[in-house]
Amino acid sequence: MIPSASTLAFVESPVQLLNVLEWAHARRADDGTARADDGTARPAGGRLLDGVPSQPGRSAGRAGGPSTLPGSGASGPQAPTIVVLPPTDPMSRGQLRRVAGLARDEGYTVHWQEARGGAGAPFKALAALAADVRRAERIVVGDPFSRFVQLLLAPARAAELVVVDDGTATMEFVAQLGRGERLRRWHRTGSGAGARVRELAYAPVSGTARRRLTPGGDRRRVEVFTSMPVTPLPGMEVRLNDFAWTRARFGPPRLTRGTDLVGTSLVETGVVDPARYRAAVLALTREHGATRYFAHRRESPEKLRELSEATGLEIVRPDLPLELIARRGPVGRTIVSFPSTVVHTLPYALIGTGVTVAVCEVDPDWLTAGASPRARGFLAGVTDTARDVRRLPAQTAPAAG
Repeated sequence: MIPSASTLAFVESPVQLLNVLEWAHARRADDGTARADDGTARPAGGRLLDGVPSQPGRSAGRAGGPSTLPGSGASGPQAPTIVVLPPTDPMSRGQLRRVAGLARDEGYTVHWQEARGGAGAPFKALAALAADVRRAERIVVGDPFSRFVQLLLAPARAAELVVVDDGTATMEFVAQLGRGERLRRWHRTGSGAGARVRELAYAPVSGTARRRLTPGGDRRRVEVFTSMPVTPLPGMEVRLNDFAWTRARFGPPRLTRGTDLVGTSLVETGVVDPARYRAAVLALTREHGATRYFAHRRESPEKLRELSEATGLEIVRPDLPLELIARRGPVGRTIVSFPSTVVHTLPYALIGTGVTVAVCEVDPDWLTAGASPRARGFLAGVTDTARDVRRLPAQTAPAAG
């Protein structure tokens, strides 16, 4: 049973949950004067200056234990009750439990609701949540493309809807909404008769969700809380996520002399050819002297084993979102990534630390034959719009066998 709350937040990934914490922190700062780690006043708006000091008496390498930040914790009408709708893969579930622990340490109520894993699970979850959704005055969602979240929005009467980042997909969400298109993930091709039939059957629910999320639609206020470069639609409020809570809670990190690589799930989503990806990682390792590879939570064990054997990299499977891992440290003085969310979020999380974030372009030749027509332009846009990063050319090493 979910405690009665005026604000409900629905999250399906560790990054979404982290960004709900960031959103709540920013809203508290806007509602009054937050307090910095040293007890001095910080201007409303949630912005922090460069070089935020470590939390007194707290190790930057730990992620557990209660928060002692003055002014932190969940209080007031803005404080959300967070409903976690976990996926089935073990890595995502493990990270979600860790971030949920941080949220509870901050004083938030976190409700774990299974909505997958069986034919009846979604319907049981909908039945359990519908009454709370109807009562909520504000609903925060992390993935507007999620079919389960779209189903939850159908009975919603909230006067305010907030979308927090689920990564670079936020850019595509705002763009599709502005064009009046149905909400569809950029890497999905939708090929096959079965997929088309399912989309047609689901079209009424998707259409209702799109109207709910359109500013002014059904007389609702819509806010997007994001680190991504998006142009707000008429009537939409866009609030910057500069990872103020993360910077106040952790770090600054100890820096190593080496370079860290950040993995991506572009192979797992069918966008990039596995052999091309492996060759590119090998070339980056040699060129930049990389020693560690931070795996994406969706990367397969087989792929990671092959990368380790081909490159000699230490494969690290983070138990928290990379923004928190990097902020706690230790972290390399240079972090190299392919086009992904972190090229937009890490420059905020690591402000003032001296870490350089670099992004390596994806060569069009790496794309698979089944990649979405949107893939090339979307990935180029992720790279071109990143701020405060070093841009690297695509690696042209021949594909491994």
